[in-house]
Amino acid sequence: MAGEEGLGAARSIRRGRIRSIVGIVRIGQVYGATSTIGKIAKPIREYDGKLLLSHFLPLTPSPNASDSSTAFLAPTKMAHVAFDSALIGSAAFAGHVAAQLDAAAGTHPWLKTDKLVCKPDQLIKRRGKNGLLGINFDWGKVKAWISERAGKDIKIDRTTGTLTTFIIEPLVPHAQDTEYYVCIQSIREGDMIFFTHEGGVDVGDVDAKAKKLLVPVNKPFPDAQSIASTLLTEVQQSKHSVLTDFIGRLYAVYTDLQFTYLEINPLVVIEDAKGTNVYYLDLAAKLDQTAEFEVGKKWSAALAAAPGLSANTPIWGPSMEFPAPFGRELTAEEAYIAELDSKTGASLKLTVLNANGRIWTMVAGGGASVVYSDAIAGHGYAHELANYGEYSGAPSESQTYEYAKTILDLMTRGPVNPDGKFLFIGGGIANFTNVAATFKGIIRALKEYQKPLMNHKVKIYVRRAGPNYQEGLRMIKTVGEQLELDMHVFGPEMHVTGIVPLALKGDTKHITANPVQSAGHDLLSIANPSPVHVASAAGAKRKTTAPSSAAKAAKPSTSPMNVDFPSNENVTFSNKTRSFIYGMQPRAVQGMLDFDFMCKRAEPSVACMIYPFGGHHVQKFYWGTKETLLPVYTSLEEAMQKFPDVDVCINFASFRSVHSSTMDILKFKQIKTIAIIAEGVPEKRARQLLHTAKEQGVLIIGPATVGGIKPGCFKIGNTGGMMDNIVSSLLYRPGSVAYVSKSGGMSNELNNIISRSTDGVYEGVAIGGDRYPGSTFIDHMLRFEKDPTAKILVLLGEVGGVEEYEIAKAIKSGLIKKPVVAWCIGTCAKMFTTDVQFGHAGSFANSDMETADAKNSALRAAGAIVPETFEDMPQALEKVFEGLVEDGTILVSKEPEVPKIPIDYAWAQELGLIRKPASFISTICDDRGQELLYAGVAISEVFKEDVGIGGVLSLLWFKRRLPNYAAKFIEMVLMLTADHGPAVSGAHNTIVTARAGRDLVSSLVSGLLTIGERFGGALDGAAQSFSAAYDKGMSPQEYVDSMRKNNKLILGIGHKIKSRTNPDLRVQIVKEFVFKHFPSHETLKYALEPSGSSARTMVEGKVAVERGTASY
Repeated sequence: MAGEEGLGAARSIRRGRIRSIVGIVRIGQVYGATSTIGKIAKPIREYDGKLLLSHFLPLTPSPNASDSSTAFLAPTKMAHVAFDSALIGSAAFAGHVAAQLDAAAGTHPWLKTDKLVCKPDQLIKRRGKNGLLGINFDWGKVKAWISERAGKDIKIDRTTGTLTTFIIEPLVPHAQDTEYYVCIQSIREGDMIFFTHEGGVDVGDVDAKAKKLLVPVNKPFPDAQSIASTLLTEVQQSKHSVLTDFIGRLYAVYTDLQFTYLEINPLVVIEDAKGTNVYYLDLAAKLDQTAEFEVGKKWSAALAAAPGLSANTPIWGPSMEFPAPFGRELTAEEAYIAELDSKTGASLKLTVLNANGRIWTMVAGGGASVVYSDAIAGHGYAHELANYGEYSGAPSESQTYEYAKTILDLMTRGPVNPDGKFLFIGGGIANFTNVAATFKGIIRALKEYQKPLMNHKVKIYVRRAGPNYQEGLRMIKTVGEQLELDMHVFGPEMHVTGIVPLALKGDTKHITANPVQSAGHDLLSIANPSPVHVASAAGAKRKTTAPSSAAKAAKPSTSPMNVDFPSNENVTFSNKTRSFIYGMQPRAVQGMLDFDFMCKRAEPSVACMIYPFGGHHVQKFYWGTKETLLPVYTSLEEAMQKFPDVDVCINFASFRSVHSSTMDILKFKQIKTIAIIAEGVPEKRARQLLHTAKEQGVLIIGPATVGGIKPGCFKIGNTGGMMDNIVSSLLYRPGSVAYVSKSGGMSNELNNIISRSTDGVYEGVAIGGDRYPGSTFIDHMLRFEKDPTAKILVLLGEVGGVEEYEIAKAIKSGLIKKPVVAWCIGTCAKMFTTDVQFGHAGSFANSDMETADAKNSALRAAGAIVPETFEDMPQALEKVFEGLVEDGTILVSKEPEVPKIPIDYAWAQELGLIRKPASFISTICDDRGQELLYAGVAISEVFKEDVGIGGVLSLLWFKRRLPNYAAKFIEMVLMLTADHGPAVSGAHNTIVTARAGRDLVSSLVSGLLTIGERFGGALDGAAQSFSAAYDKGMSPQEYVDSMRKNNKLILGIGHKIKSRTNPDLRVQIVKEFVFKHFPSHETLKYALEPSGSSARTMVEGKVAVERGTASY
């Protein structure tokens, strides 16, 4: 029998698609689509996984085999048939299915001769047990079997999907005892190899029965003896050599192509008189999509080896393709947003869960998008949740408009629901996104869909904060009133998801009792913001920690704003911490310096910047209101020599280069902490970095992080957002609460929540949302536990991974004794009937243990304070805080003076607070906005209307669109005067200068400077003089006489070669065009009167609608 895929305990992987390779063709497959979800480890089709192996296993030597022969690898034969889902339900679909099957038989003759196995290839689990496996069929039965199922909906567990893609293979007869199971899975510590001698459909609990071998990160692959003694103890000795060779090759391909998961079940090993053959009958796999820039060429090279590829396939081969999970085929709208996402550095995601749902979301931020879905599901409305998605990373106004328009279009389709609908325009506190700018795009979409929104009785609830949020909220509130929409607008005084219970249940308890007053729109109010009111336990006073032995030993502080933090191994950052900035990031540097100034640091926290792509120079920044200079070096070596006291490096390198640059940084022993900001770092590289850092005792924060902050001391990059948020969240001085989170956006929310519920943040770290962050929750929680100044610990975990269980173990064992308030986001995942990838790469549960609910339960059981919902976290924090104040653990002292915020000129100008006369004015071109404008016409319209060169020049020269005949005339003049040949004086001077050895620009300028009245300029002069005479009403003869009387030459007359008897054809062409197309040509007639040669001058110089048009 052919083996049905035994996915065992790891079956819950999400599958995807790649493309075809090696001797096998996919029939009916359209190439070029991309996935809808962010770049992460993504599943691929079984067909594609087998093709990758069939191409690379023979090319890859085994780490242990002395014999390089690959004779044991059985040849792979497969056919893949995909049907066009757009034809399903039409009369043409049956014919389409038959045609695709016939095409497959034409490409693969063996289909008509071999016994076959057929099955869907759409990431479906347990196909055999769901009646989706055809075994021992001839070609006729295969066609009938597939034709009967193609285009039909089937339900697998809770998911319903349509069958459109099938894989067909030769039957491999074999005995049960020849079936094995092998799986390689990437984990934080390395790559785990699972092997059991009992494979097939009934493989059972793999975790319990399989032999396991860990290949640690940065360590060599085990030798053949270790493999055999660890994995093959229950396999007959005669097969050891082949299996060790195969496993070695398989692992080499796994790592080289950057798989993250690869399972073969069954792996069949057949021994006969001809030798031993290995077959991989069923396969499930994931590839790291973020590694495409590294290994994409290898993927494509393998795919290009397949015969029968489309004629449109690039010469380097097809790109990788990853499909949605079964039952989650992309809608047109999802595909459109995915395309927008692929073209921007921002993030735009959309998954339609229930097109008929009443609740739609438009949420900014990956972490925030999850908590909004949690809140909706937690209040019993999961069945009404229509979509999941997010926009983040500072998308432009036009991108936000397209995103918002797509959602509004989806939610206002179909019949009107009598109960109305809800739209949540939500988000966390942004770090650097201009809220007002993104709201402009949303406002455009709201205006466009005003009537549909009102017809569908849509209630809109807005909650947002971050840079320029006051202006953004004012704008959207004003528009809501103007459009008469049912809209409710809130800022950071509302809990991030507080608008959900408010809208669905009328619950108002999540609006803080001490809201931040809306900032005024003048410079004084922005520079002197009011902080939030602290929790009731302290009244009008701030809370400070009771002195510990370490604190007593430290230098006593005279002001809460100038705390001298004790230096010990548990304190990563202090008010003396200094850092290197790797990369040219002036905005982040200025934010750090502003924070330093507000915290009254003695010196800036940034020592210098390192930028390998420029020369040595200095960059100007502000220290308060005064200017200061920071050096920029081209090498790490020089920076380290200049500043030997610096022990922190913040790496802003891109995902492409951050691995190599961080490895370079790790060579310097003085660096103890590295923050990696980049998203999209391949998992293989991230693990190499974290293990190298661990070996050297270096703390890694990130990748995919905004960083961290220690109030009063140090902040990484853009952490904490703009300075007004720093003040409102009390981040300019230390509090008592230390937190760790994955999400950067949600860390800002924690700053807000903690400042409103307690005395504020002591330290906060966002470890990053990838699967393998450089440091984990437990690393930082243990630091906080040992730090005597941190009194309350907060954990914000999420669905996916198991790191939160380490916190539960530490609490239960007594390793963590301080109170822990915890919550794991992603509780909504259980409500969805299909797999949904949340905002972070690591936010996906591969087992029940990785669900948010399971983690919350485990933490609660261990003794952590876990609220019932995320909205209840502020109350839980305040209760813990008040208890510590009552027992004297936290003491109360006077709140320090709120520091003033210097505001940058550019930011003030963007906010519309100041104005300045322009240094110069352009009336024809403007590229300051979202789109380049020519005389007020958008460049997209220029191409859309195909105005041509003449049309563009009419906009730039005349500041308006000229008629088509005039635009065509301009183009004709350019064509006719493009080159006068090498004999004219300008060309001669250019040639002479070039022959003298000067560069191209100098030579060209030499020729251009020759232009004057007797060369080139004669056109202008003739146009001006003839036009002036015409305007004065002079007859042609009077004009000629006046020029003679004044002893002036008539420019253009007297050409040495061309004359009336030997006319210039260029003149004839222009004359004919003007007489034919121009509505008026009196000036041309006037110019033709004096002489033939002057006619040529006038045609070229004057007729172009306005004087000088045809001049050089």
